[in-house]
Amino acid sequence: MPGGRLTQQERQQIALGLADGLAYAEIARSLDRPTSTITREVMRNGGPTSYRADLAHRATEHRAHRRKQATPRDARAPQPQGRHEQAVREYEEVLTTVFMASGAPTMMARVMACLTLTDSGSLTAAELVQRLQVSPASISKAIAFLESQGLVRRERDERRRERYVVDDDVWYQSMMASARSTAQIVETARQGVGVLGPGTPAGNRLENVARFLDYVSESLARAAEQAREVLYTKPETAPDETD
Repeated sequence: MPGGRLTQQERQQIALGLADGLAYAEIARSLDRPTSTITREVMRNGGPTSYRADLAHRATEHRAHRRKQATPRDARAPQPQGRHEQAVREYEEVLTTVFMASGAPTMMARVMACLTLTDSGSLTAAELVQRLQVSPASISKAIAFLESQGLVRRERDERRRERYVVDDDVWYQSMMASARSTAQIVETARQGVGVLGPGTPAGNRLENVARFLDYVSESLARAAEQAREVLYTKPETAPDETD
């Protein structure tokens, strides 16, 4: 199986495959490449509906040149815990692609992946700018989006700097925010039943939407509560039996 960067010819084949409606796995097999490589390539360059081979190739060359010209200072430092620097960087790209495939815009996915892979689980805006080599405005916009989704929270450190934090409770809060959002759709759908009339085709459709999503949101909230209690509650200290 070939490795290394995709060639311009391979990118043209990807574009043709997308135009023909082929799945990423089918395109990957035709190029003898991993499916994850094709998924990452497409999602980093506009998605399946906007992918263009020439633009993708130029963007990749630009990113490679920019990394050589402006390598973050901490990228030269030894990786903690004996980690392999290149392996960490490649995994960060994979995780970013997964976040993008779940619906997160590119910059929001990059920030989320960057925060998730830090041992501290938190970074300042300046640290994110340095690590991702983007503008402060891009970081600010990404954080605002992630915060609105319940995926990031803010706190102040001992130097009064604002830090952006992703931890176990953030994912719980995100699940609960999703459940609340779904519950709003349920309420709105049921209002529509009254407007369009129970028993009508449109009314029945909305009633089915409400019933399905009501069950899903309730199950999601219950599962999140149970998981939080089971996974993140510290066991009580056993009483001292020496008394």
